[in-house]
Amino acid sequence: MVKAAANIKARKRINLALQGGGSHGAFTWGVLDAILADDRLEIEGISGTSAGAMNAAVVACGITQGGPAVARKKLREFWRAVSVDGSLTPPQRVLFDMLLQPWRNAGAGGGWMGAAQAMLSPYDLNPLDINPLRDVVETQIDFAAVRACESLQLFIAATNVHTGKVRVFERSELTVDMLMASAALPTIFKAVEIDGVPYWDGGYMGNPVLFPFFAGTRTEDIILVQINPLVRDNTPDTTGEILERVNEITFNAALLHELRAIDFVRRLIDAGRLDATHYKRVRLHRVEAQKELNAFGATSKMQADWGFFEKLHAIGYKAGTAFLEAHFDDIGREGTLDLKAELA
Repeated sequence: MVKAAANIKARKRINLALQGGGSHGAFTWGVLDAILADDRLEIEGISGTSAGAMNAAVVACGITQGGPAVARKKLREFWRAVSVDGSLTPPQRVLFDMLLQPWRNAGAGGGWMGAAQAMLSPYDLNPLDINPLRDVVETQIDFAAVRACESLQLFIAATNVHTGKVRVFERSELTVDMLMASAALPTIFKAVEIDGVPYWDGGYMGNPVLFPFFAGTRTEDIILVQINPLVRDNTPDTTGEILERVNEITFNAALLHELRAIDFVRRLIDAGRLDATHYKRVRLHRVEAQKELNAFGATSKMQADWGFFEKLHAIGYKAGTAFLEAHFDDIGREGTLDLKAELA
């Protein structure tokens, strides 16, 4: 009995911020698998966008239904189901491939034909708004269980098409429409309407959002699971490379803005110009494997076979394990992401 109490006392509370990035979200699955397997950690809140939002919802569902072990099991089941050689029926696989093909062609610099295909809107290509991914999400995620997961806060970002502002959906209200809105890339899917308001992918205004943690959770430690590279050493010179880099810059812009704000507040607190009892001195950490992910190329974010997901999971699990081995003791004491260097 004493031993169990000691274990509970030793657990450290963290928040997780999960980027979107299409199929590369399987890397995040690997990181989450490592974190959930480490019984020294307790997740208080998760902010997620697009694929990150789906990972977050699956974790909340699993936590409610049986704890970390069940969450790990459900993550594997979800990514297996999402794969084109998983639970999708043959017609769904064909449609999914048709929806993704224009993006693949344009992203790979597929000439004028690829660019022309990419210019067709989803309202032209898919007028009935059939989305095989939605079927998988509805089957794999029990949203009633997610909403009932009071031990874990969720913050799911989507972009209001009319205002251009971020909308953050919280766990207690989360529906399949809200989750699909967070992943509604406008070049592939129609906007998702919620209460008459159309929403696109949350990555445009928050990939992921960090500000909900400030008032919505108690912990000051945020672990960012980063998929999209902030820095690239080469200058893109082909159509595909240019489009890929533009997308990376766009989907990182809001995150950089929040990182600058966090750094500014931290410096004011350290200088005694802000009261630390009213403002959080956030401790930021990051798990990434940019060298390994960059080797696949941006177009691989549309690759959806199980073998590829397993490869990304392995990379993520290794990165998550390495982070915990190197920085577990820092959690609760100091941040390990050097914002000064990151924002220079």
